[in-house]
Amino acid sequence: MVEPSLVIIKPDGLQKSLTGNVLTRLSETKLVIIGTKIKSVSRELAEEHYCHMKDKPFFEEIVKYLMGHYHTNRVMAIVYYGEDAISKIRKICGATNPEEAEPGTIRGSFGRITTKGVYENVIHASGNTQDVAREIKLWFDPDEIVFENLFPTKDATLSSVKKKVWA
Repeated sequence: MVEPSLVIIKPDGLQKSLTGNVLTRLSETKLVIIGTKIKSVSRELAEEHYCHMKDKPFFEEIVKYLMGHYHTNRVMAIVYYGEDAISKIRKICGATNPEEAEPGTIRGSFGRITTKGVYENVIHASGNTQDVAREIKLWFDPDEIVFENLFPTKDATLSSVKKKVWA
């Protein structure tokens, strides 16, 4: 099935300059990048991204991790598109727990669990088609995706939106 998938290179991946290594590994999938950006992560965005884990005892820890409390305060968000994008990307990423990730996967190669118990697993990859739609819409506006009609859109006139523009 031809589908999109969201990838986030997390703060530890950016701080350790692993972006090139991660992108090289992901290029093995032969998927197409249709959106990318570097972004600092607000508490609201981190909480919404991990909303399905809100009741977990480690929720606050993963929110802080994504916000960059332990590393740099930015991430790289990427939308890939192509045949079996979700499964191809998740296979290359490896298990969420770096200690359980296969050698040669992104998390197996670059992830670790710190002595304080923080999972530094370098990368997020959407888990299923429902997550993909929710996550891409959370991280990207429609005009930031170089692909027509990825998800339904509508035209809206927004008059009270405050936005930075170039001086």
